[in-house]
Amino acid sequence: MTTAPQAELMRALAGAGYVADDTLSMALHLAISLGRPLLLEGPAGVGKTEIAKALAEVRRARLIRLQCYEGLDAAHAIYEWNYQRQLLAIRADGASEESLFSDRFLLRRPLLEAITQDDPPVLLIDEIDRADEEFEAYLLEILSDFQITIPEIGTIPARTRPLVVLTANGTRDLSDALRRRCLYTYVDYPDRDTELAILARRGPQIEARLARQIVGVVQALRREELEKKPGIAEMLDWAAALAGLGINDLTEDRAALQATLVCLLKTAADRDAAPPEVLDRIIGKVA
Repeated sequence: MTTAPQAELMRALAGAGYVADDTLSMALHLAISLGRPLLLEGPAGVGKTEIAKALAEVRRARLIRLQCYEGLDAAHAIYEWNYQRQLLAIRADGASEESLFSDRFLLRRPLLEAITQDDPPVLLIDEIDRADEEFEAYLLEILSDFQITIPEIGTIPARTRPLVVLTANGTRDLSDALRRRCLYTYVDYPDRDTELAILARRGPQIEARLARQIVGVVQALRREELEKKPGIAEMLDWAAALAGLGINDLTEDRAALQATLVCLLKTAADRDAAPPEVLDRIIGKVA
């Protein structure tokens, strides 16, 4: 059953270009109403990052993004000191140690930036599973109490509580401590009707018959043994490429069509796994 606030959020997200199903819209609604972080897990290319962008647009909030990677540490995620400016201050006026470690010389990275905003932003912690396990410990204080402790200054509480969205692609298992602090939903590849709705919103110039063919081919390719299954972004790129080439029917020019698969297949192995005869078989079923 879809609640009224949930339905309103779905309509607002659709207006921002994101088509959300009932499960996702409920998860977002609860994250907003309860003030809890939301962990979105699922394969790459299903639009998890776009969810946070659309949510920021709907809420008219600033989007602050922390892109995670192996080796990410507090200096790049939370804060660091502007050592060059500190050195200049020492040379210029012999600044004391106490004045050197003050807000004047503090460089705010995404996590500190997010909790020191006057208006609550959307904080996107993207691909948290790419960061080291040690980095998760840095997040626990923020996700539990929404405060950051800087040894030289003390504890900085959040001015306003950001709406936190974390994404993960399943690269590694996340800690139980992190999961306990978050609401959770799994974002999978969209079903046919949802993907058609996405294409209709993002590519309104695509005729209905071609749109059905595009979605049918992409969904069929995802069922093949591919290393990198095409995501929503790849589907939209392919649709734009076909429209730009004036292709209105996938049965018309197989040679040109095969060439456009550079939009969908991103490894040599996947190109080999989808030769012309495979494409012919797929198109024969969806045309």
